[in-house]
This record gives sequence, C-alpha cells and structure tokens, in this order.
Amino acid sequence: MRILKRALTTQASEFPAHFPETLARIYLARGVSNPSELEYKLSSLEHPKRFFDIKNAATILADAIEHGQRILIVGDFDADGATSTTLGILAMRAMGAVDPQYLVPNRFEYGYGLTPEIVALATELEPDVLVTVDNGIASIDGVAAAKAAGMKVVVTDHHLPGDTLPNADAIVNPNHPECGFSSKALAGVGVIFYVMSALRAELTQRGWFEREHIPRPNMADYLDLVALGTVADVVALDANNRILVQQGLQRIKEGHARPGILALLELGGRDYSRVKATDLGFVVGPRLNAAGRLDDMSIGIECLLSDQAMLAGSYAEQLDHLNRERKSIESDMKQQAERYLLSLDEGNDLPNGMCFYQADWHQGVIGILASRMKEKCHRPVIAFAKTDEGLLKGSARSIPGVHIRDALDLLAKRHPHLLSKFGGHAMAAGMSINEADYPDFAEAFDHIITEWVTPEQLEATIYTDGELAGEDFSLEFAELLRAAGPWGQAFPEPCFDGVFELLQQRIVGQKHLKLTLREPKTGLLIDGIHFFADLDLWPSTAQKAHLVYKLDVNEFRGQRNLQLLIDHITDVS
Repeated sequence: MRILKRALTTQASEFPAHFPETLARIYLARGVSNPSELEYKLSSLEHPKRFFDIKNAATILADAIEHGQRILIVGDFDADGATSTTLGILAMRAMGAVDPQYLVPNRFEYGYGLTPEIVALATELEPDVLVTVDNGIASIDGVAAAKAAGMKVVVTDHHLPGDTLPNADAIVNPNHPECGFSSKALAGVGVIFYVMSALRAELTQRGWFEREHIPRPNMADYLDLVALGTVADVVALDANNRILVQQGLQRIKEGHARPGILALLELGGRDYSRVKATDLGFVVGPRLNAAGRLDDMSIGIECLLSDQAMLAGSYAEQLDHLNRERKSIESDMKQQAERYLLSLDEGNDLPNGMCFYQADWHQGVIGILASRMKEKCHRPVIAFAKTDEGLLKGSARSIPGVHIRDALDLLAKRHPHLLSKFGGHAMAAGMSINEADYPDFAEAFDHIITEWVTPEQLEATIYTDGELAGEDFSLEFAELLRAAGPWGQAFPEPCFDGVFELLQQRIVGQKHLKLTLREPKTGLLIDGIHFFADLDLWPSTAQKAHLVYKLDVNEFRGQRNLQLLIDHITDVS
C-alpha cells in the first residue's frame, strides 16, 4: 500500500490572500485555480446547442407533442436510467405531451439496452416516437427493428459509441464523434435534461405554451433528479457536472425535491437539509439500484414519479427492503470470491486481469462484486453470472490507466468468437459470453491486461491532501470542507494523513473500530471511527498509527463534535 500526496495540477493560483490556505491547496490539486470556477451558477452551464443532433431531436419531439402522438421512453435499469426516465416523463407531461409512457427492460429477461425483443414489447404500446435514455448508442439491431415497425427513434445516451452508429432519426450523445459538447462525462440523466431543455426552447419558439395555455416549465425543477443520477452513475464531476449536482443538492436541501428522494434519504438516516453528494451516492443510489438488481426498476421509477409523499414512501420502503436483500446476497458472493482469490494468492499466480464466476451467483449483483474485488486485489476485474439462456453475463470494473471498454474491444478484435456483445466506459463495462468460452476468455483478458499495466498500477495507492495544520482540526473547517463540494468521481472529497496517538480502541457494531486519538501538534483529543476494520489486526496494542482520514462532524443527541472518518490505518508504534 502506497500513500502519496496529491500533486498540484496547476500552479497558477488566483485565490485571494484571505482564502483559506488548505482549501486553496485542495482545489489546486483538483485543477481549480480561480474562485470564479467555483461559482456554480446555472448561467455557466454549457449551452444545449453544442450537442450534435439536439435540434433535430427537439423538432421530432415537438412535432409529436403538437400532433398528440404517443411517445415511449425506453430506459435502463440502474439509478441513472431511472432518473433519466423519470425526468423525461415529468418534463414531457409538463410540456403537454399526451400520456408519455416508459418501458424499462427487466435485466433477467431482456438484458441491457434497446434490443429487438424490447422493441417487440414496445410495439404493443403503439408508440409513434421511441426515445432511449441512458442507452441506445450500441443498439444497431434494436433501432432498426423500431424503424421497421414505423417508429421514429431518438437516441439519448452517454456511453461510448462503437465503430457503427444506429440508424436513428436523432442521436444525442456527448461522445458522438461529431458532437462539440465539451462535457463528455455527462451522465444519461444530464443528456435527457439537455434534450428536454432544447424541447422547451423549440416549443417556446412555436408559441405552443401560450397557445395551449400551458405554464412554461422551469427546468431547474428537475435538477434533484439530475444530481442523483449523475452522482449515482459515478461519472466524473467536471465543471459542468459540478454545476448540475450543486444546483440539484441545493434544491434538495431546501425541500424542493421529489418526494421519493426525500423518503429514501429519510430511510437512510439522512437529514435532507444537510444532504451532500456522497449521500446520493451511498444512501439513495444503492436503494434505487436495488430494484433493477433484484426485481424491476419500475418500482424505483414509480417512487421518483410519485407526487404523493405517502405513496412515494411506500415505494421507498420496498426499495429499502430490496437493498437489505441485496446486501445479504452480495456478502455471500463476496465471501466465495475471496476464498477463490485466497487460493490463487497462495499459489503465487494471481492474474493481472481477474475473472470470477460461480454458476449460482446473482446476475443483478455482479457489478457490485466486481467493484469490491477490484478494491481487494487492485487490478481490473470481471465478475460473471449465468443467465437463463446459458450465457454468462459479465460486469467489469477497472483501475486508473486501464480503459476497460478499449480492452474488451481489443479482445473482441483478437478473438471474435469470445464476446457475444459488450459496451461501457473507461472504468466499467458489461458483456456476454458463452459459458464454454469462459476459460479462454479469462486467459485472453489476462493477457491483454498484462500487456497494458505496470507493476506500479497494480499496487494499491491512496492519494491524500497531505497533513493538516493544527488549526484546521475544527468544526468550522470540517463544515467548510462539507460546503466546498460537490465532491465525487474525479473531484475527490479531501482526505488527509498523519500520525496520531491511540488512547482508546474498541469495536462497535461488531465490525467497526472506534478510537480516541490525540493530535500530536496541538494535543487535541479527537474521536475517530474506521468502518469495517480488519478485526484480525484491530484492536491492538499499538500506541501510534498512521491514519488516512476525512474530517467529519458527528451529531449525537444535539451535540456536534469533530470526528475523523478513517479510510486506512497502519501501526507505527
């Protein structure tokens, strides 16, 4: 394990002299050199017109609304897909669309994306226009089937395109080869937000709202959904995404959010008035995702669509129950994967590209398992589960410097027979293979990763913002950091490291290490907690430890105290 200090990615600091020095250093390490870059105003958002084909998409949808045609959204079964679907339905309803419908494929029956099978199901609803959200860029056959059935097709997606694009009537995707929109990290929900903004502009230009006496919707009303989907999909929080997330968080804090989001926060023990981005990622997102992993994402979508607090709360309770079930399944699968990993490690032959598979694993949970095992063995991982058709469905997670979709693309070119289909991002991807090909696939994957990685990349590394000055150990600075976000993917929450004296150690909740610490520079006594500690090592007789930690404010029975959230602990006595 290496602990390295983040390097300053820019030296051109324009922060004023009165700006907190530690916070300026944190921003400089994330490429922000001027306070103006932290003014997250909606007016600073990149303009929709920079999207390729967005005018065409808006025209198609505006024509459909004006003529009372049926519009169907085909979504994805994760949190990004659920928020994208919800936003599209709500916005088009508000703009006067006649009963827009949605269809989300059940992952266990239909798999991902707009497949010909989903199109066959969609034709029963007789749509005139089919809109994909968070999928569709790789759906060559599905789009062709929809067009053959007489539908107009608008693809909105953010995933990387393949060599061939679908023959849709419009494709809106920041990663389209002809797209000039600079925020390539936009989530699916961000894409449909921009499409709906363009649709509103198109209908406004036509005089639709005045003619039909429809209030012109405020697109800011949907930013709570944009924030949730963006954070939950773990896309990079570039400048544009930070504006979307910060604006959405502000609406949630003020209580101007979908009742379903507020209900999920409450079930997760979070006060919506103090919500932060990580709450969306670790509290709301997993509960929403549980529906798509174990059951049907329509439960999650209906939770977000509902305007009634009681009904939304009922759906939220179903999601909470599914999430508890998901955790149990995940725990069993993780134990089995760790036993397999241990058997490989003892033989000293750990592959550089890891594949895990057991026939009874739940295909809705393999993505989480892949993430857990990637963290465990510090290398790209693919976890597989068996489908009812006898295929293996895989979910991949990667490490920095290894573009996992590109790795799969190379594998498909070298071994065309091994991959039935695949798609994804730099850090995550999905695929299908034949069960009989699993050994050959695992070997081919390992060979490609071995070609691409260096030994340093396979060594676990924690990057910190260095040591804190003594005066920064305060409630005021902890609150300043909390408000300084939104923190997330590619704009990480500040963490620090340093040596502390260990005064007390005890286990709480059966698996968490609770500490009383002394900060050596100031002599300050501080509480610390290390969730899911290694119980084989802790508690110990250690008197000093090197900690990697985040500053937190612990609120209990009306008292607010500084607390360290410990990510890593090493005995240095």
